[in-house]
Amino acid sequence: MKDALSLEDRHVPGTAKQPVGPPERPIAKPVARGVRLVGFAVLAALLAALGLGAWRYSSQQRQVMEAADFQRNFVPNVRVATVRASDGITLVTLPATTLAYAVANIFARATGYIDKRNVDIGDRVSEGQILVQVTAPELDHQIAQAEATLDQNKATVQQTQANLDLARVTWARDKPLVEKGWTTPQQGSIDVQNLKALEAGLAVAQANVAAQEAQLKVLNQQKAYQSVVAPFDGVVTQRNVDVGSLVQADAASGTFMFTIMQTNVIRIQVFVPQDRAFGLGPGVEAVVRVPEIPDRTFTGKVTRIADALQPGTRTLLTEIDVPNTDGALAPGIYCTVELHIPRKANSMLAPSEAIIFNRDGLQVAVVDNGIVHIRNVSVARDLGTSLELSDGVKAGDQVILNPGVNLIEGSKVRVGG
Repeated sequence: MKDALSLEDRHVPGTAKQPVGPPERPIAKPVARGVRLVGFAVLAALLAALGLGAWRYSSQQRQVMEAADFQRNFVPNVRVATVRASDGITLVTLPATTLAYAVANIFARATGYIDKRNVDIGDRVSEGQILVQVTAPELDHQIAQAEATLDQNKATVQQTQANLDLARVTWARDKPLVEKGWTTPQQGSIDVQNLKALEAGLAVAQANVAAQEAQLKVLNQQKAYQSVVAPFDGVVTQRNVDVGSLVQADAASGTFMFTIMQTNVIRIQVFVPQDRAFGLGPGVEAVVRVPEIPDRTFTGKVTRIADALQPGTRTLLTEIDVPNTDGALAPGIYCTVELHIPRKANSMLAPSEAIIFNRDGLQVAVVDNGIVHIRNVSVARDLGTSLELSDGVKAGDQVILNPGVNLIEGSKVRVGG
């Protein structure tokens, strides 16, 4: 049938008819040779890569083994320092304050007006020197009245004594007459009682004289208080009165006139911490330095201690006496005191560079015949560049300076420079 014609039977006019049959195959021999060459190249590259990788791995393994052997057999050089025993004297430097050896606040003991003032602030005075003169005319009148009363009482004593002597003579004459009955007993009784009355009167008169003398002494002492004198050699550091000032003599509210300080010896007051107080006592040497006098030191000795620590600060009050004959030191100066305290317990000195601080606490690495030994230590005192160790080491031990983190017990080291 026409519609059933195959495509091969159809012919388009104007075109050449192609022969009908199977398509021709390409030539296979050149293509197969190219594929084989590419495969060989890839295989060679793969083998070369595997060889290079194996060589690198072998080289790395060899380096690791060499590094491990080197690390295992490596003996590092270390710097060491020798532990030595601390001195028998420990030096402690503490802040302190200078005080006057003695301080006296002078109050008025006589009421009156200042008539003369002989000293002022900064004046040096001697013991017994008159500072001011107080005038009180009424006190002079009281003394004169007391003296007159005393004379009167003494006259009374003389009069009573004379009457007593007369009564004794009278009784001595009447007593034999009464005994013989020539005089009435009544007269004898009168003589005896009169004698006793005069004896009692004499005792009263004598007591009045003693009382008046005591009163006169009080007034004379008040008179003496009108001359205010220095209690010791020193310097006037405070003055509160002037000529014409009214001063009151009262035990509770007397007038405060002067302050005098004794400065030929300066008292240094210092508070020593508890960890340095043991071993401190009278006679311990001290060196005092004042920042404003850098070219001079002042020496003294501990003279007294409180023997009890302050509960709040755990410090021991200590006083040092320093001679001050030239007056270079003044009370109230800030200074530093270097105390030479005898050591109660021995300790070892090691450099701070030798300390190892880790989870095991404080340690040092001690070298003994090239072998490292790690020892735990306790620090008694930090001196900055060195430490006082109370245990863990002994004198002569060699400790490693700046020990590495890889140092362990039993490591081998070589002591170098």
